[in-house]
Amino acid sequence: MASFPAVALPTCEPNFRPEAVAAEIHGWISSAPMRALVGEYGGTLPSATVGDLLTWLDAFSDEHWDFRKHGNVERDQVKAPSFTPAQAELIQAAATALRLVDADRPPRSTYDHLLILGGLGRACLQRTEYAARLVRDAAVAVGAVSALGSFRQLTEAETSLPGLADSRYEVDAMDVGVRLGFGLAEPALTESSGGAVTHESWQVRTYRAAGCPEVHVLAAPSSEPAQRRANTPDTYDFWARRSSLRPTDRILVVTSSIYVPFQHNDAIRMLAMRYGCGIDTVGFDPARASVPMASGATGPDRYLQEIRSGILSMRRLHHALAGSLTA
Repeated sequence: MASFPAVALPTCEPNFRPEAVAAEIHGWISSAPMRALVGEYGGTLPSATVGDLLTWLDAFSDEHWDFRKHGNVERDQVKAPSFTPAQAELIQAAATALRLVDADRPPRSTYDHLLILGGLGRACLQRTEYAARLVRDAAVAVGAVSALGSFRQLTEAETSLPGLADSRYEVDAMDVGVRLGFGLAEPALTESSGGAVTHESWQVRTYRAAGCPEVHVLAAPSSEPAQRRANTPDTYDFWARRSSLRPTDRILVVTSSIYVPFQHNDAIRMLAMRYGCGIDTVGFDPARASVPMASGATGPDRYLQEIRSGILSMRRLHHALAGSLTA
């Protein structure tokens, strides 16, 4: 059975310093599991600088591991290709080593901010439930909780999930999740851009309840409204511009394990590099989720797709780091 040592993601401590991150990026993209995956698809990882290696991996993964580009579909709409048992075993082992599989506990007991990332309706419920359990069980103490979403319209399959029948957008699913998880009633305050919903629209609901940290549910506007809806970096940016972040702050990001690498790298780029704060990113534990994982949600194609996402996010982070070190 294939097996690889675990590969660390870039570290991000408070008072963030970018000098060591390029070496940490290189460690992930040139690791044994990455070399094995490239070799399985007929390639050989070149000896190159970090930037050139990221460029090469971008092109290689676009050719072999991007299953979403045909039809520009959401992750759950991808038609999975076939894999041999040996390929599936290798991909699983590589993904585990690259930090896309196991649910890690938060490495610290205290954070200034807990961010719950949005996604498909099922993930919105799973992640908010896990985050609420961390707070409720005193696994972590947090100053405030923010659920980051968008006005992406939910599909029929999403609204058929428990509790989401009356939800229209991703932000509504996040709202249902935090209400259920934290035992909240009506928001104390709702702010919005108003008018018809477009890619420029935004909304913030604030909940206050005794014995619970203040909870915010945000729908972020797109930074490119003419081209697309809001993405994860947009939600980070929108939240950060409404917060009073300090270089000494610690942020815990909760997502799904399969997305930890790319969403962690984007958090470093959008938050640590701009505000100096420290960031830890963890995935929820599927074994404890009341809403089960969707069929195929962690298939070999999904892991390859999100390894590519990790490569792309590291390329964006490396580009930003290069600019900051030469400015």
